[in-house]
Amino acid sequence: MIDKVLLKPTERLDDLQRNGYRIIQDPGRFCFGMDAVLLSGFARIKPGAKVLDMGTGTGIIPILLEARSEASHLTGLEIQEESADMARRSVALNGLEEKIAIVQGDIKEAGVIFPAASFDVVTCNPPYMIGQHGLPNPDSPKAIARHEVLCTFEDIAAQAQKVLKPGGSFFLVHRPFRLAELITTLVKYKLEPKRMQLVYPYVDREPNMVLLEAVRGGKSRMQVEKPLIVYKEQGVYTDEIYDIYGY
Repeated sequence: MIDKVLLKPTERLDDLQRNGYRIIQDPGRFCFGMDAVLLSGFARIKPGAKVLDMGTGTGIIPILLEARSEASHLTGLEIQEESADMARRSVALNGLEEKIAIVQGDIKEAGVIFPAASFDVVTCNPPYMIGQHGLPNPDSPKAIARHEVLCTFEDIAAQAQKVLKPGGSFFLVHRPFRLAELITTLVKYKLEPKRMQLVYPYVDREPNMVLLEAVRGGKSRMQVEKPLIVYKEQGVYTDEIYDIYGY
């Protein structure tokens, strides 16, 4: 009965394979992908940490991090009202209202919405594509999720630096073709890159994702982790991917 009350006509429930948690999604808007799951596996959350996920969408990353970590509290910041509403209903569906808060607001205003240096960890799965050229509808949820329509990576880094405690960690997933820009922007905002992992769809292909950890005020030294391969063969995940998904 609760599922019928929570779900709108175009929405569906997906099983997250973690703690029995489920998430509400609308295929017509935007559904989370593997990048969000890999980011949740890459992030290191210390017990008692306070976490902010910027651009949380339907709340997938806070929900997965709650299942995987001993964070004391997690907050998802989302600008789109419909997505924030879906995230709140997923939080309620899983009985996580005491652990996860969804705040509707603009990433570019994060330093105003939240007190300075109030989070131990910030996570973000940002829009990967630059500009709006060729977009039929720049205001659509999918365009906002994939393209830098409402914020740039520089906006995200600037706000992460404001809300992170000194020594706090910023975890993100992005595309390798922007890696030079990502690193120089992070350094500009005193977010020192400390860990990097490249993600390859197959062992003989180019990487199509990069996972990064940066530390506010950290010293200059970065660890490059072994590559993460997604598929052994077509349709068959590697053991590492099954482990991250929790299967």
